[in-house]
Amino acid sequence: MNQQPTTNILPSLKVCGLTKQDQIQELISINVDFLGFIFYKKSPRYVLNHLSLEDIAQINHQGKVGVFVNEKVEAIVEIAVKGKLNLIQLHGDEDHHFIIELKKQLNPDVKIIKVIRIGNDITENKNKITQTFNSSLEPQNLQPISYYLFDTDSKAFGGTGQQFDWSVLNEFEIPFPYFLSGGISEENIKNIEELKQKPFALDINSKFEKAPGDKNTDKIKKFNINMSLNGKI
Repeated sequence: MNQQPTTNILPSLKVCGLTKQDQIQELISINVDFLGFIFYKKSPRYVLNHLSLEDIAQINHQGKVGVFVNEKVEAIVEIAVKGKLNLIQLHGDEDHHFIIELKKQLNPDVKIIKVIRIGNDITENKNKITQTFNSSLEPQNLQPISYYLFDTDSKAFGGTGQQFDWSVLNEFEIPFPYFLSGGISEENIKNIEELKQKPFALDINSKFEKAPGDKNTDKIKKFNINMSLNGKI
């Protein structure tokens, strides 16, 4: 079990919903750790409307994340290979049996991020988190999940720009490093100090856009610089 450290260190940064090559290259130039590409056709940030898998494969970066929602295992594996993805983010209702099968078929170096979507019902949230944690702790040698990602629940499966109640995370000992998502902005970033277990990475998206998939790279650069100057959160 990879216990998430509790020390106050600078989190990694993931920018999700990327669609434009020039913006991707700008983010690479400022050392953004993870680049998120959405492979969900109903999303306004569906990457294959803008870039081909060959385009994505040619991006020279070790943190390319493919975001999927209730997709078939075979389709995820094919896209991961053709796009040379480094991580797979499961943002739908994929159960642990699905994740195990996916892990078996992926290149062993490709890591899996399992998303836990947090809504407004406190009891439901706690039950959902508990069930996910319990099912994720595989007693065998195969451990399919490398990270969790906590996001605000919505019918659109993310991209809401809304923050969930982060305090629910303090009710648990989170067994893997986690990404924090859901309306992260310059205004609410200070609230991360209240979390007992700090996030491994921050996942930003809609609060740093001009339009869906069109990032405000100047705003992202400023956010990244401010985090670096602070040295911690």
